[in-house]
Amino acid sequence: MLLEIRGQHFPGRSWHIDGEPCDNVHVGVQLGREPSDLVPGDSPGTVWTVEIDVVQGDEGIDFRGPAVQGRRHDRFVYLTWGNLNTDGSFTMFRRAKLMLADLNPLVHPTHSEQRIIATVDLTDERGGPRCARLRQPALILAAG
Repeated sequence: MLLEIRGQHFPGRSWHIDGEPCDNVHVGVQLGREPSDLVPGDSPGTVWTVEIDVVQGDEGIDFRGPAVQGRRHDRFVYLTWGNLNTDGSFTMFRRAKLMLADLNPLVHPTHSEQRIIATVDLTDERGGPRCARLRQPALILAAG
């Protein structure tokens, strides 16, 4: 299955953490422990495409792949926020969870070619980078 995450409404490139400025805020998908496909926080929009294996088991479907985090029945994909430092290192300060169980009504385990589209509003109600569990109305899911 392909999970297409469409990021929109970015919060901007500057952010303060505990009073300290971050002036090069980026967001990307987390693969294992590392950020991937970083995009500047002032982008007009982006699309991340994540391959996810859907496995049918005795207890229902399960999800696997490099971007899949968490334990069985509690799998998710992280969007990770951080400051991209001048030396190229990434200092993570916030993450948003896209819970894969939320995809279950759209997933067909026997259709490996399917695409699910998750449209995410990346700015929270206070104008900052969205974090915690993604829910409607900030998350809209559709079969592609």
